Amino acid sequence: MNRNHFPEYFCEALALGLFMVSAGGFGILLFHPQSPMFIEDSCYARAVMGLAMGLTATALIRSNLGKRSGAHMNPAVTLTFLRLGKIDGRDAVGYVLAQFVGGIAGLALLASLTRMWLSHASVGYVQTLPGSNGIVVAFFAELGISFLMMTMVLNVSNSKRLARYTPFFAGACVMAFITFEAPLSGMSMNPARTFASAFLGGVWTALWIYFTAPPIGMLLAAAMYRGRVYCAKLDHSSNARCIFRCAFGELTT
Repeated sequence: MNRNHFPEYFCEALALGLFMVSAGGFGILLFHPQSPMFIEDSCYARAVMGLAMGLTATALIRSNLGKRSGAHMNPAVTLTFLRLGKIDGRDAVGYVLAQFVGGIAGLALLASLTRMWLSHASVGYVQTLPGSNGIVVAFFAELGISFLMMTMVLNVSNSKRLARYTPFFAGACVMAFITFEAPLSGMSMNPARTFASAFLGGVWTALWIYFTAPPIGMLLAAAMYRGRVYCAKLDHSSNARCIFRCAFGELTT
């Protein structure tokens, strides 16, 4: 790790921590049977959860935290940009550690305040688990959504016309995946996000899926991408310093 880049690591940890607080909080509100906002219809509940988390993702990417760190909030994203040569290996280590620590810390904070609600079987620490179709389907579903997300990120963030809309495209993907894909794998796309829920809930079912499928899917998207990658930030619309191997100023098309 690079000590000079600790502020970016901290912003990355805090961003994923807030994401987990949001996930757990909306999980309680929408899925706990004693919640005043409980939605009995699971399809409708997923749609509302998707909207909530899509807006959360967009807000965090566009926040000062996201603009400072680049808002990866996902080890699979960081590893993909490492493979693409846009992030130093020491910073990749710092980011991945920050993501795991931030995810656990955020959900642990929420658990300390709402443990009886967050631990309820209907909420289950918002764990991501394979659906009724089994682990093979869950694996390929995770791989597929991860591939689609990184394909979108690379194509949108490296387009001068579209780059400023990357946070909104990312939020829309999160919303759609939670609404339609969650019954297959729980919709993780993120090893740190799944690990935080598994760690707090003590349920490690098929954890290997969520540690392998997202990186494979995103690395596959990177391998198939034929354009130039200018930076590893998802939102470059501020003057916050960029610690990546950045060429965003050269983006012209």
